[in-house]
Amino acid sequence: MLNYYHQKTCVSVSLLSKFFDYLDLRSEVEGYDVIHNEIEKGITFKGTNLWILVFAIVVASVGLNTNSTAVIIGAMLISPLMGPINGMGYSIATYNFELFRKSARNFGFSVAASLVASSIYFSITPVSTAYSELLARTNPTIYDVLIALFGGLSGIIAISSKLKGNVIPGVAIATALMPPLCTAGYGLATFQLNFFFGAFYLFTINTVFIGISSLVISRLLEFPIRTVIDPNRKTLINRYMWAVIFITLLPSIYFGYVLVQNEKFTENVKKFTSEITVFEGVYLINNEIDIATKRVKLIYGGNSLTRENKKQIKAIAEKFDLQEAKLIIQQGFSLNEANKNQSNLNTETEILKSKLSAMNLTLKQQEYRADSIAKLPLLGKQILAEIRPIYKQIGACSYSETYIFTDSTKAPKKTALVTFSVEQNSIKQTDVENINEWLKARLSTSEIKTYFEELSNN
Repeated sequence: MLNYYHQKTCVSVSLLSKFFDYLDLRSEVEGYDVIHNEIEKGITFKGTNLWILVFAIVVASVGLNTNSTAVIIGAMLISPLMGPINGMGYSIATYNFELFRKSARNFGFSVAASLVASSIYFSITPVSTAYSELLARTNPTIYDVLIALFGGLSGIIAISSKLKGNVIPGVAIATALMPPLCTAGYGLATFQLNFFFGAFYLFTINTVFIGISSLVISRLLEFPIRTVIDPNRKTLINRYMWAVIFITLLPSIYFGYVLVQNEKFTENVKKFTSEITVFEGVYLINNEIDIATKRVKLIYGGNSLTRENKKQIKAIAEKFDLQEAKLIIQQGFSLNEANKNQSNLNTETEILKSKLSAMNLTLKQQEYRADSIAKLPLLGKQILAEIRPIYKQIGACSYSETYIFTDSTKAPKKTALVTFSVEQNSIKQTDVENINEWLKARLSTSEIKTYFEELSNN
């Protein structure tokens, strides 16, 4: 028995050892001197690297100016900006302060050259519109931190490995150092400081976390320290490093939170407007969303909206978590007002135009109602397709809508009716409760009547 457990332990240790062998980076690491020389070579901006930097700046600026994703990717691929950033991370990890000063000096030169070149380009180009590729670089979030961190990790591992493959070009595309720098140049050229600060913050995020990635991998792979360093100075450097990380990271977390909240708000407004497209004889002509101020503007056509109608619309908005939204409801076209003022129309042509507009609006309402009624039976088919994989005993499903009247003076309550055909004694009470809860979530309403009819074995 002891021998059996001993054999099992040995097998487990062997499998665990093989697993860690797959994760081990040291077996494929290039020679330390080779890595050092390669990083040092990528730091300097003169000759080849300088000309490549200039060309990359121009290509990226043209891509942003023409809103061409392919051109921007080309600029990312040829950009040599990652060289001095990796050099700074590597030099901090190995406490090589001479190399750090050299990296920082060349990095500062490359940033200044990029800003000057892109600012000059955007100052003379006849196209000054801020397209989506420019706007995308002005609102960095925590997700950009993750991209820079993991992209940087991939880059420094590729530099350190004998098997470099196509990782480095991929990292250049993912981390996208050149486009935000050129976007900052656009902000300077057009005197739009919000563009400059947003884009330059994104560039700072990429720089810091690519550098941190280089530092982490350099220490993980135990790159040799080539100078004598005082322990107190080591501690001070590590404190500075954590301070830089914290200062860079904090705003991105806030912007990430704002982004998620804005996406949630937009989604809720979409659901809300789809619910009130046709309401009490009026038709939603248009809606406008201002995410910054949480303002939703609704423009209706048809019968005149009463105060009670507007209160009902606002009550519906609260069901979609839009309590804090500023709801503005406007009458775009009123059939009632058109009828009142009809006697004041001076020409027969104007009268005909008014009637034609009213007829078109009525036709749209009728088409919308007809389309909604036609789709109702198909909803039963969708429900059956979604619930059958969970409850195979359900054989059929029907869906319809009706109104329940409790008082002649009160408005009826709209209720969904769902009927399931099931095998005899195949549905338990807990299943019934779970299905009811699922239907409420699926149909986004609590007003549901569910019936289960048992199929005869005959």
